[in-house]
Amino acid sequence: MSNSLQNPLSFLGRLLIATLFVPAGFGKLMGFTGTVGYIASAGLPLPQVAAAIAIVVELGLGLCLLAGFKTRWAALILALFTVATGLFFHHYWAMPADQVMNMKIHFYKNLAIAGGLLSYAVWGAGGWSLDARSGASNGPARTQAQVQGALN
Repeated sequence: MSNSLQNPLSFLGRLLIATLFVPAGFGKLMGFTGTVGYIASAGLPLPQVAAAIAIVVELGLGLCLLAGFKTRWAALILALFTVATGLFFHHYWAMPADQVMNMKIHFYKNLAIAGGLLSYAVWGAGGWSLDARSGASNGPARTQAQVQGALN
């Protein structure tokens, strides 16, 4: 793929993933009581604390991912959060037969989203990001100059 497409596609990917997390976090913030009730209904301990954590992760780290700020950490934490929510809220293996397929789709969708996030955790945000503007690493251990030197 052309190097000229890497930055716009990386940004577009961050934008699309963030459109999942940011509105969900905002919704949880605006409907805090309902979120606490939903978490409590899943049998998780300390539902108010869990709801606050979910808001910080989804809204806060979702915005970080979108802006490309501390992208690697934001993506890694969002990936772990996404797998955890799949395990706690989309456990199709414990559902009645009429709900298995829907929950199975949600569970595997969570795993796929986590996979995409892990790519950002490894490769960084790309050039169209706050990380790039601040000089933070945008690639795995090597700089652009090192890669060019290795290719020559």
